[in-house]
Amino acid sequence: MDYTFSALLITLILFFGMLALLEIGRWIGNHRLEKDAQGARAGTGTIEGAVFALLGLLIAFTFSGAASRFDARRALIVEETNDIGTAYLRLDLLPASAQPALRDLFRRYVDSRLETYRKLPDIDAAKVELAQSTALQGEIWTQAIAAGRLENASPSATMLLLPALNQLIDITTTRTMAARMHPPLAIFAMLYGLALASALLAGYGMAGSKSRNWLHIIGFAAIMATAVYVIIDIEFPRLGLIRVDTFDQALVDLRASMK
Repeated sequence: MDYTFSALLITLILFFGMLALLEIGRWIGNHRLEKDAQGARAGTGTIEGAVFALLGLLIAFTFSGAASRFDARRALIVEETNDIGTAYLRLDLLPASAQPALRDLFRRYVDSRLETYRKLPDIDAAKVELAQSTALQGEIWTQAIAAGRLENASPSATMLLLPALNQLIDITTTRTMAARMHPPLAIFAMLYGLALASALLAGYGMAGSKSRNWLHIIGFAAIMATAVYVIIDIEFPRLGLIRVDTFDQALVDLRASMK
């Protein structure tokens, strides 16, 4: 199922679910007031306060974590660009005869890295391209070792180039794992459940009024549903509306400089 459609569906279910629970809570409250007008609201303030406080804490926790991971993913794009750029510059240390082939491999490698993320949200296609990037890493490493063993190769060339290549390889794994790093599903389920529970309690608190305050009812449901949508969207910055794609320009600019 398409990610955008899934996220929108989850948000709409939450929105209409909260509207329904607000109405149910109001009905329960009115029913209780008819039976026991004095005791219907006894102790409810403490419970409501605890639930809403927990909901606010969970929203703050999940949003802060999602925003932190979003920033980390953008920083990793810059870090990978720097690692590739450093390794590419250090090719100048190798014998001139070995440089053209390696430079061509680097250009193909950057193209492959860009293509890996361009193919999202097609996960299978992205995995195929990632495997191609990994294969190119192996070729680059093998040719760099061979170039360092040439007769006219400087001993310091390998000492400087190989650590840079190692960083180039490591950052790929780091970025791949960072893209898969999300809170446990139980956290999202708890957030979803607390939002619905808060709607029920809020509806109960509205009992006793002669008419419904639609501005507060719709506003409350819409704000909560939007907050949950934004949190989910930030967690998957290659799939939704909030994206890290603009930072890929750093890799695009690096590829353009590889003449």
